Amino acid sequence: MQEEIKKEPQGEQNQPETAQPDAQQKDAAEKKQKKQDKKDQRAALEKELAEARAAKEAAEKELAAAKDTLMRTAAEYDNFRKRSAKEKDGCFNNGVSFAVTQLLPVADTLEMAAAAPTEDENFKKGIEMTLAKFAEAFEKLGIEEIEAAGKPFDPELHSAVMQEAASEEFASGTVTKVLQKGYRIGNQIIRHAVVAVAE
Repeated sequence: MQEEIKKEPQGEQNQPETAQPDAQQKDAAEKKQKKQDKKDQRAALEKELAEARAAKEAAEKELAAAKDTLMRTAAEYDNFRKRSAKEKDGCFNNGVSFAVTQLLPVADTLEMAAAAPTEDENFKKGIEMTLAKFAEAFEKLGIEEIEAAGKPFDPELHSAVMQEAASEEFASGTVTKVLQKGYRIGNQIIRHAVVAVAE
């Protein structure tokens, strides 16, 4: 009986030894699970990060496309505005040019009358005042007289109808005389200056 009593305590001593490996296995399993959880968490974070990067790239592409569209639209609008202003100026200049073309023969006749000899000073003064009013109206409309006398002949501005001998005063190719004044509005010629040119 003593032996049996002795064996029992030995069995009790053995029980903690078998329980210890279970606790170690449990700890190892927990550690393994924690490692796996960390891996899973890291993988999930990496996936989220990759999705966020992809979303950022897509947003940047969208932003660049929107910026490009906006800049193109702004450039197109600016070109449209400039073109419209140019067309408007062109229409105005065409209208003024047409009206002035109708009035130029009257101005030419008044200039001939002012240049003609007369003894009636009041008559001459009245014609000169009328011509001054013409000049004032032309200036307000932006009409300029084309400079010709003493200038080099320019087929863009002048229309040569006769030639004269070159002299010390007028070199060859220089306008010697203006037979009819020319006018322009901006770069648009209303009427070429009719001139005589030195040979």
